[in-house]
Amino acid sequence: MQNQKVALITGGARRVGAVMAQRLHAQNMRIIIHYRSSAKDAEALCNTLNAERANSAAILSADLNNIEALPALIYSANNIWGQLDVLINNASTFYPTPLGTVTEPQWNDLFASNLKAPFFLAQAAAPLLIKQQGCIINMVDIRAKQPLKDFSAYCIAKAGLLMLTKVLAKELAPRVRVNAIAPGVVLWPDDESEYDEATRTKILARTPLKRAGTPEDIAKTAIFLINQADYTTGQVINVDGGRSLGY
Repeated sequence: MQNQKVALITGGARRVGAVMAQRLHAQNMRIIIHYRSSAKDAEALCNTLNAERANSAAILSADLNNIEALPALIYSANNIWGQLDVLINNASTFYPTPLGTVTEPQWNDLFASNLKAPFFLAQAAAPLLIKQQGCIINMVDIRAKQPLKDFSAYCIAKAGLLMLTKVLAKELAPRVRVNAIAPGVVLWPDDESEYDEATRTKILARTPLKRAGTPEDIAKTAIFLINQADYTTGQVINVDGGRSLGY
C-alpha cells in the first residue's frame, strides 16, 4: 500500500474535482475528497471508489473560509493513511462582481477559496509533502492573465493564485514541485443565466479548437503533473483549446 500516492482534492465532490478524483483513483492513487456542503455527492463518490478498490477513498468536510480550520484538515488527511503526496487546490467560488458594486464580504469570499485557502493549506501541508517528495497543483484560470469583464475580484484572486504557484515552487524546491492548471471552458457554470446560449456559441467560436473541453482534459493534465513531470515546477499549463492565444 505504501507505493500508492495519497491525493487530497479540495472541492472534490462535484464537477471537475469529482472527475479528477475518479481519474487519479484509476491511476492507483488513494483519494481524499474534501467538501463543504456537498455531503451526499462526496459520500456517493467515496462509496463508488471504495467499491472499486477497498480502503482507497475517504471524505473530509471543512469550510475553506475558516482559515483556522485548515491545519486540522491537513492533519486529518494525513492521519487517514499516514501520508500525503498530492494537494490539489481545486475548490473555487465564482460569481460576477461588477466594478462599483463590489462589497467587502464578496471580496473576502472570493479571495478565501481562490487564494487564501490554497496558501494556508499549502503551508500546513508543506512538511508532509516534503517528506513524500510530493507536489501541489493549483487550479487557476486563463482569466488570471486575461481579465473577464464584471468578474474583477475573481480575476484578481486567480492572478494571485498564479503568483502563489510560482512562490511556492521556489519556497518548496527541491523536494516539492508546484504547478498550476488554467482551464478554459470545460464545464459551464451551474447557473445557466451567467452564460446564455448565444454567449456560449460566441465563446466557442473564438476558441481556436472550436469546442469546449472536458473535465477529463483537466484530469489528464493533473495526472501528467503528478506522475510524469518530474522536472517541471512553477509552471502554468493552459488547457483551453487555444483560447488564451487571444481573439
